[in-house]
Amino acid sequence: MIVEALLTLLDEGHLQPTATRIAERAGISQRLIYHHFGDLEALYRAAAERQAERMAAMVQHIPSELPFEERVARFVLERSRVLERMTPVRRASLLQEPFSPALRRARAAFNQLSEDRIEAVFGRELDRLDQEQRSTTMAALAAAGGWACWDALRSTGRTIEQARAAMLLTYTRLLAG
Repeated sequence: MIVEALLTLLDEGHLQPTATRIAERAGISQRLIYHHFGDLEALYRAAAERQAERMAAMVQHIPSELPFEERVARFVLERSRVLERMTPVRRASLLQEPFSPALRRARAAFNQLSEDRIEAVFGRELDRLDQEQRSTTMAALAAAGGWACWDALRSTGRTIEQARAAMLLTYTRLLAG
């Protein structure tokens, strides 16, 4: 209940909810937060784990034998949905990350999962590249499909569809050679 209360507040745009506000949302006393988690860092760690579960539930298998155009379209649609869904929590995390080892580890884990996902879906295209090209292309794909790029597109007034089209164009051009 406490973790869900925190995530709900973040989803609603409360970037730095207090323990009092979290407790109110969860319908418990503030003391229970510290009883269950010890400190806010432990709560952030639990929230990051729950957020990772929420994002993982949005990921569907994309068969590697599908034609490139279908794989890239499915990947970009899925990725854009994940990035849009994670935006409120990510914005709040940016404020806490400098002070939270748990949030920094969660971001690093998410980034690694993202790169693993790119490798799994586009291994055929990446295998055609020499090691240096592959490394550079992976870095470009990770950046283009990362939250910072998504936020840059969305926060400058682009719609989800326009941001998705930009990501699709970038992925297609980087991978189609």
